[in-house]
Amino acid sequence: IVNAQVAVKSPRYAVFDLAEGKSYVFRVLSSNKHGISDPSEITKPIQPQDTVVVPSAPGRVVATRNTKTSVVVQWDKPKHEEDLYGYYIDYSVVGSNHWEPSNHKPIKYNRFVVHGLETGEQYIFRVKAVNAVGFSENSQESEAITVQAALTCPSYPHGITLLNCDGHSMTLGWKAPKYSGGSPILGYYMDKREANHQNWHEVNSSLITRTIYTVEDLTEDAFYEFKVAAANLVGIGQHSDPSEHFKCKAWTMPEPGPAYDLTICEVRNTSLVLLWKAPVYEGKSPITGYLVDYKEVDTEDWITANEKPTSKRYFKVTDLHEGHTYVFKVRAVNDAGVGKSSEISEPVLVEARPGTKEIFSGVDDEGNIYLAFECKEATDASHFAWGKSYEEIDDSDKFKIETEGNHSKLYFKNPDKSDLGTYSVSVSDTDGVSSSFVMDDEEFERLMALSNEIKNPTIPLKSELAYEVLEKGEVRFWIQAESLSPDSTFRFVINDKEVENSDRHKINCDRSNGIIEMVMDRFTIDNEGTYTVQIQDGKAKNQSSLVLIGDAFKTVLAESELQRKEFLRKQGPHFSEFLYWKVTEECEVLLNCKVANSKKETVFKWYKDGSGIDIDEVPDLQKGECHLSIPRLSRKDEGVYKATLSDDRGHDLSTLELSGKVYDDIILALSGVSGKSASPLKILCTEEGIRLQCFLKYYNEEMKVNWSHRESKISSGEKMKIGGGEDVAWLQISEPTEKDKGNYTFEIFGDKESYKRTLDLSGQGIFIRPYLYGVFSWIKQSLLAITRGMTIKTESLWSEPVVTLNLTCTVFGNPDPEVVWFKNDKMFEFNEHYVFSLEQGKYASLTIKGVTSEDSGKYSIHVKNKYGGETVDVTVSVYRHGEKMPEIKPGQLAKPRPIPPSEEGLKPEGKAKSDK
Repeated sequence: IVNAQVAVKSPRYAVFDLAEGKSYVFRVLSSNKHGISDPSEITKPIQPQDTVVVPSAPGRVVATRNTKTSVVVQWDKPKHEEDLYGYYIDYSVVGSNHWEPSNHKPIKYNRFVVHGLETGEQYIFRVKAVNAVGFSENSQESEAITVQAALTCPSYPHGITLLNCDGHSMTLGWKAPKYSGGSPILGYYMDKREANHQNWHEVNSSLITRTIYTVEDLTEDAFYEFKVAAANLVGIGQHSDPSEHFKCKAWTMPEPGPAYDLTICEVRNTSLVLLWKAPVYEGKSPITGYLVDYKEVDTEDWITANEKPTSKRYFKVTDLHEGHTYVFKVRAVNDAGVGKSSEISEPVLVEARPGTKEIFSGVDDEGNIYLAFECKEATDASHFAWGKSYEEIDDSDKFKIETEGNHSKLYFKNPDKSDLGTYSVSVSDTDGVSSSFVMDDEEFERLMALSNEIKNPTIPLKSELAYEVLEKGEVRFWIQAESLSPDSTFRFVINDKEVENSDRHKINCDRSNGIIEMVMDRFTIDNEGTYTVQIQDGKAKNQSSLVLIGDAFKTVLAESELQRKEFLRKQGPHFSEFLYWKVTEECEVLLNCKVANSKKETVFKWYKDGSGIDIDEVPDLQKGECHLSIPRLSRKDEGVYKATLSDDRGHDLSTLELSGKVYDDIILALSGVSGKSASPLKILCTEEGIRLQCFLKYYNEEMKVNWSHRESKISSGEKMKIGGGEDVAWLQISEPTEKDKGNYTFEIFGDKESYKRTLDLSGQGIFIRPYLYGVFSWIKQSLLAITRGMTIKTESLWSEPVVTLNLTCTVFGNPDPEVVWFKNDKMFEFNEHYVFSLEQGKYASLTIKGVTSEDSGKYSIHVKNKYGGETVDVTVSVYRHGEKMPEIKPGQLAKPRPIPPSEEGLKPEGKAKSDK
C-alpha cells in the first residue's frame, strides 16, 4: 500500500522511493462516502527507470487533397517518441487564428484524414505528441491547402447525338463529363463500330478538343454506334455508354435537325435556365426560333414552356414546383415547320443548392466597374465561363476577366450603354454552379456615378458657399464640408483673383467642423462679382461659387448698409420697436413704441404732421414703453405721427402714417372689437316708420357693415335708409308695408370674423305696423306735440304663459304736458297689471303685464298743457294660440286729434300723475 493514509483525487499518481532493479506491480482502489471499492486488475511487473520527459514536437507537417470535404495530413515523428500515447491534430481556417481539434483521443500513426471541412476553403494544420507526462510543443504549421477532391481521371461523357449526315459522314455531338477529375479536360477519344459487330475501332488518334466531331468514310445506309472517353493529365476516363444505332443516310428533310449540348444552369427553387447549341443541319430555310419542352420525370405529357418560338439560344423556365424533378428538350423551327427534338436532358431536381451565391456588382479602389462571383466548390480544373446573353465573352477590348482561386471578376474596360444586358457565369467541374445578373439603366448609372466619384473624388459638402450679413454690416462668406483633414488646403477667389488673409478680408478655417469662412469688414459698391472657394484634400477636390451681380448684389449691399446704420443707431437712445398701433377693448386706438438705451437726460416727443402734440403725462422711458391714445378715431385723426428720442449720444426717429391702408386696417380692427359688443336689434317707431337699432361700443360710418332683409342685402335709399351715430347703427324703414315683413340682419365685419344680429319683424304671421299705433305729426312751436308714434314692445307676444305688452310714446311741450291713459275711452287706474312710467319727462310708457284676451280694446293717450294738447288711439287685439286671426288690411295713418287749451289744464277724475 503506497498511500494508506491519503486519498488521491487525480487519476494519475507518482510513486517514489522504489528500489532500483526490483519489479513492482500496482492496483488502484476508489472510494466515496460509502466506502472503498474492490481493487482494480494488477498491472504487469515494471521496474523503475530514469525519469520520463515530455516528448519533443513532431516534424514537418504536409497536407494533401483527398475529397471535397477532407484532407490527408502526414507528419514526421518526433526525435524522441518512446512511450508515446499518440498524436493530436488541430486545424484552422487561414486568417482566422482560431484552432479546432480534429481528434479527441490520440492516434498512434503519423497520418490522419481530417473530415468535415468546407469545400473551397483554405486550411492550415499542426500536430502535437502526448505521453504519460504531458503534451509536446505544437509542430510547425503546414502550408495552406484548399479543400478539393484529389486528382482522378475524368468521368464519362454522355448524350451522344447525331447532328447531321450526308450519306458518307456523320457529325456527332456530346456532353462533356460532369466531373473533370480535378484537372482540365485535354480532349476526347472516339470509337465506332458497325451494328452487330463485336469489335470497336478507333476514330481519332489525336485528341478531339471540342464536343462535336465529324466521322468520315462511312458506308451509306449502314448503321453505326459510337462511344467517347475524356482525357486529362491523370489519364483517360471511362467511355460513355454506346450511342443508339445511327443510319448513315443523307438528311434531306426541310425542317431543322436537333439542337444539342443542352446545359441546365441557375437552378433555383422554382426556376432554371436552359442553354443549347444551334442545330448543325438547318433544313431548307434558316432557323427562326426554338421551342422548349419539359415534363416531370414520372409523367408522360410534355409541356411547351414558350407559346412563341424564342430567337435566343437560352430560356428561363419559371413556375416550376420546388423539390420536383424535371427533364427538358428543345426543338428548332424554320419556315418548313418544327424540326427534330434534341436529346432529352438529364433529370434535374428543382431546388436551390445550399450556399447558392449570386453575381454581384461593384467598383474597385481604382474606380473600375466589375461583376464578381465566388464559388467555393471550384477546383483547380474549374473554369469560370462569363457570358453576355449566355454567349461566352471573348471581346478583350471591352472586357477583362480575372480569376483567382474560387473568385472571378469580369471588368468593364470602357463602360457605356452598349454594356446593358444579361450577364451570366458558370463554373465547370462543379455540380452546375451558375448565376446571372441584369445590368439595367438604373444599375449602370449607379455604378458609373460611383466609378466617377472614385476616379474623380470630390469633397462632400454640407452646404454650398453662402453669405450672411453680420451685426455691424460685415459680410461673412462661408462653406462647410462634411470633413477636412489637417492637410487640406483651400483658396478664396473673388473675380478670378485670389484673396489673402488681411484686416479687410479675415479668412479662417475650422477643419474639425469643416468650415471655411471669410469676413469682409466693409462691403461696398466695388465688391460686386463672383466669389469662389476651392478646396483640396488629398486627391479629393471641390469648389463652390456665389454670384453677386445686379439685383443680388444690390440686395446684399443694402442689407449690409442697413445693418451698419442699425448698429450705429443703437449706440445711442433708440427705438427697439418702432411705432405701431393697436385697438383696446374700449375701442381706443393706441400708438405704441418701445425704447432702449435711454437715460434720464433723454428727451421723448410726439408729433403730428410736423407739429408737437401736448400730452398730459410725460412717458417713463425707463419702463421702455410709450403710447399715444386716440379715444374715438375719425378722419380728423389722419396724418403722419412721429416719435423722437434724443440726448447727447444721438437721435432716433419713428414714423407712422395713419392714413390709407393703415387707417382702413384700424377701422377693421375697431369693427372687430365693437362687433363683439353689439347688442340685439331693437325696434324704435318714428314718425317716418320703423327704425331697427344696434348699439355698439363704437360706430363709425366707415366701418364695413351690411343690412339685409330675408338674406338680400339692403342698399340705402328713400325707402330704407342706413345710418348711425357714435354708439349705434340703425336702419330706418319708411312707411312699412306687408312686403317689409321677415328677418332683418345687421352684420359688421372685423379683421378676422364678422358679427351678426338678427330680428324677425313678422311675429307669428302678423306684421305690426307702427302707424296703427299712432304716429303724430309735428305741430307749431310752443305747442305740446307727440313727436314719436307709439311703439309696442312685447316679450313672447304669442307664447304662454306670461306675456308683457308695452305701449310707448315720446312727448314734449313747454311747459311740460300732463299725460293721461284711457282704455275704451275710460280712464283706468294703474296697478300691478297696468304700470305707467314717464322717463326723462318725454318717454311715456304703458306696460300691461300678463296679457290676456281681456286686455283687447282701444287704448288712448292724452297729452295737454295750457296751450292745448293732442290725443291718439291704438287698438290692441289679443288672440289665443291657434285661433284664426282676421286678415289685417293696411289703413290710413291715425291722425292725432287736437285738444283745446284750458286755463285749468286737463283734470279728469282719477287722472294718473306723470311722476307715476
